[in-house]
Amino acid sequence: MSKYPRIDLNKVKTYSIQSRRSKTDIKNFGKPLQPNSDIYSFLNRLPKYLRADDFRELIDAILSAKRKKKPIIFLLGAHPIKCGLSPILIDLMEEGFVTLLSTNGAGAIHDLEIALWGKTSEQVEKGIEDGSFGMAKETGEIFNGISSFACQKDLGLGEAIGAKLLKLKARFRKNSLLANAYRLNIPACVHVAFGTDIVHQHPNFDPASTGEATYLDFQILADEVSRLNNGGVVLHFGSAVILPEVFLKALSVARNVKGKIENFTTANFDMIQHYRPNVNVVLRPTQKSGQGFSFTGHHEIMIPLLAWALKAEDKKIPSTQRREGQGEGE
Repeated sequence: MSKYPRIDLNKVKTYSIQSRRSKTDIKNFGKPLQPNSDIYSFLNRLPKYLRADDFRELIDAILSAKRKKKPIIFLLGAHPIKCGLSPILIDLMEEGFVTLLSTNGAGAIHDLEIALWGKTSEQVEKGIEDGSFGMAKETGEIFNGISSFACQKDLGLGEAIGAKLLKLKARFRKNSLLANAYRLNIPACVHVAFGTDIVHQHPNFDPASTGEATYLDFQILADEVSRLNNGGVVLHFGSAVILPEVFLKALSVARNVKGKIENFTTANFDMIQHYRPNVNVVLRPTQKSGQGFSFTGHHEIMIPLLAWALKAEDKKIPSTQRREGQGEGE
């Protein structure tokens, strides 16, 4: 027999499960889908818990922002562009679901290469061994030339790239986010961190012009952020550092100049949840009011799913009706 004292479990106090408030109830369980189920059925039949509920709330927030003509800001890292999602995002732009688009320097470079040559991205592992990584002549010449043009014309870098791609009649411009943003009069901002992009290592790189153009884009972003108050939405996809930092500073500037900016919604979508997107996009901006969401998943799945849901839910069937089981289409 043990020499140590033990607690007497016979003295434990119990209660009936009938009196307990349970967090999970079968009425909120997910329901099987049919082979011909539509997006309404998919959303209705998700479990009413955790990220599934968050996803539905985000859809409602975006639709509300669209109806109220509040900002819907898309912050995009380079990865969604490399994954072939530009046509889906351009469609959302055309449908009025994007009021401002921001990307980093890498995103702008990929967008430019796609517009001009219909392809982008390279084998970094191979190129870094012999120093050929990032040395595509045409990319450096054209991109850096546009940076100088932007400075001369007092344009933001994103606006200048979009305008030039249309002027050049880039062969694949229909797949360019920046060209289509310019066509649709949607502000497109490019936020550059020196030394992070392949065009910075080319002999014609003009840091002064690039700095002026990207600084103007920061001001354009901050102005749009200032309109988030009471209903705007910020969506972030796949930038681990640059865009979360830029957004947080833009929000601080906007609040400093314009006053209170509160009661808006933010969401971070990424394959892996990183510190800065969650802290600088989801948590800090909404700590006193509003709401922030985080979704984990591959962009090539999550962005089409989000776009599909938004377009379907925008078809004037009240979400309250759908959630009560009406209009499921089965």
